[in-house]
Amino acid sequence: MVYHPEYKGVRLDVYAKDENNTRYNIEMQVAKKPALGRRTRYYHSQMDMELLLSGKEYKELPSSYVIFICDFDPFGKRKYRYTFQSKCKENQEVELGDGRCCVFLSTHGKNENEVPRELVNFLKFVKANKEESQKDFQDHFVKQLQDSIRWIKSSREMEERFMIFEEMMKDEREAGRREGEQAKAENTALNMHQKGYPDEAIAEVLEVDVETVQEWISKAESVNP
Repeated sequence: MVYHPEYKGVRLDVYAKDENNTRYNIEMQVAKKPALGRRTRYYHSQMDMELLLSGKEYKELPSSYVIFICDFDPFGKRKYRYTFQSKCKENQEVELGDGRCCVFLSTHGKNENEVPRELVNFLKFVKANKEESQKDFQDHFVKQLQDSIRWIKSSREMEERFMIFEEMMKDEREAGRREGEQAKAENTALNMHQKGYPDEAIAEVLEVDVETVQEWISKAESVNP
């Protein structure tokens, strides 16, 4: 989705609607990226731009979900599912009613007794390696997924699409790794700067040029003045 050349567009992995016109954006996250919460905010806003035509009433905006399937624990609380909706800080019984919901599903959850068994089976399937993914998970939905994957791999046309998708996933993993490394370097630069190290010394330690160090520090200080 690209609404203006000057603004960041988004590529949605899965975008669907149900019989009630509720919209769903489902994203597969194989590597932890920074600002996942703000990423969901932007995805919701891009979906809303597409859903409300000029002249329509705000009440016509359908409910929408952004669902991230994460092969890591996004919040470190060992939950299979994290659900976020807008509620009043002063009174949790009061809901904003904006129709937005963000869900993070994690393959690294440990709270099996708090979520549906079907969800646990699905997330274990997502986490499984190639050999483990062939086993019987005693789950109808997972069986459907396994059959679909076998059919895709047996079809020449679908196999080509599957290979393209695998390459895209590899690119996403690499991009996530690079983003993580840069975030770590930026934090190191800021910490050294706050301890009084000159920019030249920071640049030498991080093996970047001084201009890059100054850019990182300026960005960090603008976010946390």
